[in-house]
Amino acid sequence: MSKLSLSSPIVSADWLRENLNASNLLIFDASMVKVTAKNENVSSEVQLPNTQFFNLKGRFSDLSSDFPNTIPSASQFQEEARKLGVNSDSAIVVYDDKGIYSSARVWWLFKTFGHANSAVLDGGLPAWIEQNYPTEPKGNNSKPKGDFKAVFNPDRVTYFKDLDVLSQSEKHTIIDARSAERFRCEVPEPREGLRSGTIPNSKNLPFERCLVEGKLKPKEELVRLFNSVTPKNNTLVFSCGSGLTACILDLAAEVADFKQTKVYDGSWTEYGTLKP
Repeated sequence: MSKLSLSSPIVSADWLRENLNASNLLIFDASMVKVTAKNENVSSEVQLPNTQFFNLKGRFSDLSSDFPNTIPSASQFQEEARKLGVNSDSAIVVYDDKGIYSSARVWWLFKTFGHANSAVLDGGLPAWIEQNYPTEPKGNNSKPKGDFKAVFNPDRVTYFKDLDVLSQSEKHTIIDARSAERFRCEVPEPREGLRSGTIPNSKNLPFERCLVEGKLKPKEELVRLFNSVTPKNNTLVFSCGSGLTACILDLAAEVADFKQTKVYDGSWTEYGTLKP
């Protein structure tokens, strides 16, 4: 079968089923527990065929950081991706067990480290199971070490030191993916000891508003959502609690043809901790 080249940041379950045997396809399960979840059920015991687990917290975050989910170095990302068999020509499809949640972070990481041939499975594992497509018990499915080379793109990331300037810039819009209640400081932050608050001049677009039943809304609806909070030509800076769901907004923005986007990696956990 010919090698896959992914033209969209999302793929459907039907598309993936048709291309499941492509020679350069790698499938990653990036499922993780939601920080806002209470007594969440254990993740599914099945996976898509030939899947590998993508350990966001344990392998693809900077564990020396004081904050969760911090972007790793290029060398760490490259080494860990190679261990999963990622090659320079790999076509990567990532999913999670909630529809679209942590999978968007993996897509963003690959794009940030120079691998554009990657996509999120729209609807994730639930959409796959709903179609009665084949699954297997969770396992390793290890691959030969890959030759992927990470090339970090600094234009994809925003840091704490940038926020004072960006929050005053008319050419940038900071968009917060947290719930409206958290954004308005009506409920406490889920992380113990973290104060409530918002980045000055930021707008609120809860990531759930971009989704319906775990799938991205149609492009036209996403365009309307983003147009409701930002001028079309602004650079969009996405934030959330810890840099995870901000990547869902980044994914939705790409589908909606907003190309100038960044993710504030530390998000409110860092800002609310470091800002007096």
